[in-house]
Amino acid sequence: MNKASNQKLWFVIDDDQDDQEIFTIAVEKVDRDIECTFANDGVHALDRVRSDRFFQPECIFLDVNMPRMNGIECLEILRTFDHLRHVPIYMCSTSSDSKIIQKIKDLGARDFIVKPSTIEEFANVLRVVNRTL
Repeated sequence: MNKASNQKLWFVIDDDQDDQEIFTIAVEKVDRDIECTFANDGVHALDRVRSDRFFQPECIFLDVNMPRMNGIECLEILRTFDHLRHVPIYMCSTSSDSKIIQKIKDLGARDFIVKPSTIEEFANVLRVVNRTL
């Protein structure tokens, strides 16, 4: 699972390769002991979770708008896995709709993150998340 005892594993589910790269750069600014593993959409994420019952990330970041399976559908299914039941899930999107935010919280997401426009702003958001884990 984790390569070293002080290493943290974050699971990022996002179909946008640029957003994955931005996330990686922002995380490096926050804590070099965080390792990110990625899934390109909800289907890919669920395949990963189903294939490894010992897969236990410290937290999950889940994009709302993705092809094949959107983030809300993926969230609902992720919450059915016992080994992930207590893993905090942060939903992410470029836009914020109060109805969607309320729905994802009702489904068990810890919080909603509007994707920041700069890497430094994203790093600041991730610093807050990291402190709460």
